[in-house]
Amino acid sequence: MAKESSKSKSGKGKSKGEPLIQLTLDQKLDILGLLLVAVAGVTILSLLSPSQGNLTGQWLESLRQTFGLGMLIVPVVLGAVGLWLLLRKFERTPRPRSVQVIGFGLTYLVALASLSWLAPQGGDAPGLGGSIGDALTRLVSGAIGDFGGVIVLIVWWLLGLALLFDVSPSEMATWLARTVRTVRGESSVPYTINRPAKNGGVAPRVIGGAPEATPPPLARPAETLRQPVVTVERPLSRPAPAAQAQPPAPAKPAPEQTEPTGPIFPRIIGGGGQAWQLPNATEVFAAGSEAALSEDDIRFKVNVIEDTLHSFGVEGKVVEVNRGPAITQFGVEPGFVNRAGKLTKVKVSKISALADDLALALAAKSIRIEAPVPGRNVVGIEVPNGETSIVALRDVIDSETFQKIGSPLRFALGQDVAGQPIAADLGMMPHLLIAGTTGSGKSVCVNAIICCLLAFNSPDDLKFVMVDPKRVELTLYNGIPHLLAPVVVDLERVIGVLRWVTSEMDNRYKRFAQAGARNIVDFNARIAGDGGEERMPYILLVIDELADLMMMAPDETEKMICRLAQMARATGIHLIISTQRPSVDVVTGLIKANFPARISFAVASSIDSRVIIDTAGAERLLGRGDMLFISPDSGVPLRVQGCFVSDAEVHNIVRYWKGMRGAETALAGHVPADPLPAHQSRLWGEPEPADESGEDAPEDDLLDRAIEVVRLQRRASISLLQRRLRIGYTRAARLIDLMQEKGIVGPSEEGSRWREVLLDGSR
Repeated sequence: MAKESSKSKSGKGKSKGEPLIQLTLDQKLDILGLLLVAVAGVTILSLLSPSQGNLTGQWLESLRQTFGLGMLIVPVVLGAVGLWLLLRKFERTPRPRSVQVIGFGLTYLVALASLSWLAPQGGDAPGLGGSIGDALTRLVSGAIGDFGGVIVLIVWWLLGLALLFDVSPSEMATWLARTVRTVRGESSVPYTINRPAKNGGVAPRVIGGAPEATPPPLARPAETLRQPVVTVERPLSRPAPAAQAQPPAPAKPAPEQTEPTGPIFPRIIGGGGQAWQLPNATEVFAAGSEAALSEDDIRFKVNVIEDTLHSFGVEGKVVEVNRGPAITQFGVEPGFVNRAGKLTKVKVSKISALADDLALALAAKSIRIEAPVPGRNVVGIEVPNGETSIVALRDVIDSETFQKIGSPLRFALGQDVAGQPIAADLGMMPHLLIAGTTGSGKSVCVNAIICCLLAFNSPDDLKFVMVDPKRVELTLYNGIPHLLAPVVVDLERVIGVLRWVTSEMDNRYKRFAQAGARNIVDFNARIAGDGGEERMPYILLVIDELADLMMMAPDETEKMICRLAQMARATGIHLIISTQRPSVDVVTGLIKANFPARISFAVASSIDSRVIIDTAGAERLLGRGDMLFISPDSGVPLRVQGCFVSDAEVHNIVRYWKGMRGAETALAGHVPADPLPAHQSRLWGEPEPADESGEDAPEDDLLDRAIEVVRLQRRASISLLQRRLRIGYTRAARLIDLMQEKGIVGPSEEGSRWREVLLDGSR
C-alpha cells in the first residue's frame, strides 16, 4: 500500500509539472510568423513616425548601430519570412531553395561591407554599413589590403547575385550588355530574326542542283545568335534573268504588280524550219506580295513560348527567329535542369510533347515542332503567321538559287521557313511523287512545275505526255507544241500510254547502244557533233491522279510505273505523279521505293503522312501550298511554302506557245475541237473514226475473253466483266452490247443486273 501511495503521489506530482497547453510544430511556426509580421509592421511604422516610444526607439537605434543603412531591409525581410510561415501551406507560395537563401545572405553582407568601404566610420560612430559592415571591411582590408579588398568585394558581389538569382556569370554579362544597348537606344532582342536579304545577302539553299557555295542561314555559328534584330525586307520582284537563246530586250519598265491581260505574241517567229523563242518570264508571270510581321508580334510570341515551356518545367530560350511566307520558325535552345544536384540538358522529347500546349497558348491552328533542326543545336517551333505571303513563281525564278542550276529541267518549288527560295532539278530526282488532300495545293504545284518548264524549254528540248482523268486540270494545255498528243482523259487508254512510254524507253536504249552513248546528254552531244540526226528531247509523263489507275488495273499500272521509274532516267524520261489518296493500296511500297523525291501537302491523318514521307507531320500542315519536301539527297523533310501560279498566268504561257505555233484560233482564245497539231501523231491507240461508208469500228480485242468468261459463269453483267477482265465501266458495257448484238447474251431484264447467256456451253 505504501508503494501504491508513493506511485500515486509521484504521478500526481508529474501531472502538475506538465504544461497546460501543448503546441504542435505547425502551431509554433504560425505563432512565430505572426510575431515576425507584427515586429516588421511596428518597425516600419516607427521608421515612418516622427516620434518613437522608449522601446521602439531603442530597437531602431540598435538596428542602426548594427546594420547602418541596411536596417531598412531588416523589417522587409522579417515581414517576408513571417508571411511565408503563415502562407507556407498554400500551393502557389514560392519555395526558395537553400542556395538562394545563402545567396541573399551573401549579397546582404557584401552590401553592408561596400557601404562601410565607401563611407568609413568617423570616431566611435559606425559607418553606413553598421558595425557588421565595419567589421567585414577591417577584416578584408587588414588581410589583403585595399586593392585586394576591392577585388574580393567584386567577386563577392558576383557570387552572391549568381546564387540569389540562379544565373551564371555569362548570363549576367549578357543581361548587362543588353541593358547598356537599351540605354543607348539600340534594340535589345536576344535573338536574331532571319529574313532573306536583297541581292542574295543571305545564302540560299539549292535542292538537287549545284552544291551550295555558302552554308544555309540555319548553319551559322553560335556566336551570332545573340545579336540585335536584323530585319531585312524581301523585294517583291527582282530583275528578270537573261533567257536562254534570247536577244537582249529593249529597255522598258517591267510591270510589277499587274498581270498581263492581252494575248502574248512571240517576239520572233522563225520561218521555214521552226525557230522557237522562249517567253520572257517578267511578262508572263506576275510578282508576289509579302505580309508584314512586326517585331512586337515576334516578341509577344517569344515570351509566350518561353513562359509556356517554363510553366511545364522545361527550360528553354528562343535564340533565333526565321520569318517565312506562311509560318515563323522559333529556334529554341534547350536549357539545363537541376537533378539531384547535377545540371542536365533538357530532353528534346519533352519539348516535342508540348506541341498541343504551345498551340493552345499561342492560339494557333496547329504548330509543328522540328526536333532538332538539321545541322543546328536548336528545336524549331513552327507557328503559323496571321497573314500569309504569296510566293509567286516569278520571284523564285528571278532568284539566284534558280539561276545557279544549269539543268534544263530545273523548276521553282517555293520558299522555306526562313523565306529563302527553293529550286529543284527534275533530272537529279529523277521522278516526283506528290500527295495531298483536295484543296491543299497539289494541282497548283503541278501547274507551277509545268509552267516553269514551259518557260525555259522549247518543244525541241522537252515533250509532255499528260494524263488527266478529272478532265479539268491539265486539258487547258491542249494545243501547245510541247504535247506529243492531246491530254489523255479516258482511263481505258492510260495503260496504252504507259506501254508506249515503256516502248519509247526501250527504243532509246537501243539507239544509245548503237551510238555508244550512256545517257541522253551524251547522245545529244554526239549527235550535235556529228550533225546528223535530230536531238533527242526529254519526255515528261504527268499523271494527275494515280488512284483511278490503281483502281482500274493495279497490277499492270504498278508494274509499268516501277519499270519506268527504275530505268527511264538515263533516256530522259521523267515522271510526275500526283494523288489525293496516299494509302498503301495506291502508293505501294514498290512505287514509293522508286520515287526518292516526294512532296506531301496536308493529309487527313498521320498514317497518310507516314505512307508518303515515312514520318508524321504532314497532318499538321496548313494547306494552301504548305508542303513537306523530301529530296533524294536528304531524308529529312523540308517545309516549303509552294509557288502560286494563277489561272491567268497559266493561260498566258499556253497562249504564248500557241501563238508561237502560229494558230490564229489559239491567239483569239478559241481551242479547236480537235486540238491535235498537224505534226503530232496518234501514238497509243487513238480511236479511228468510222468511215463514210457506215462500217462499224473494229471489234474489241477482249471480246473473245469476255465470251469465255460469260460461258463459264453462265451469267453476264457489266460488273462481272469489270472484275474478271479488270477494265473500266465503259469498255465492259461496250462488250456487253457487242455480245448482245451477236446473240451471245440476252437483253437486260427489269429489276435485275444479270443477263441471260444464250451461248451454248459446248462452244
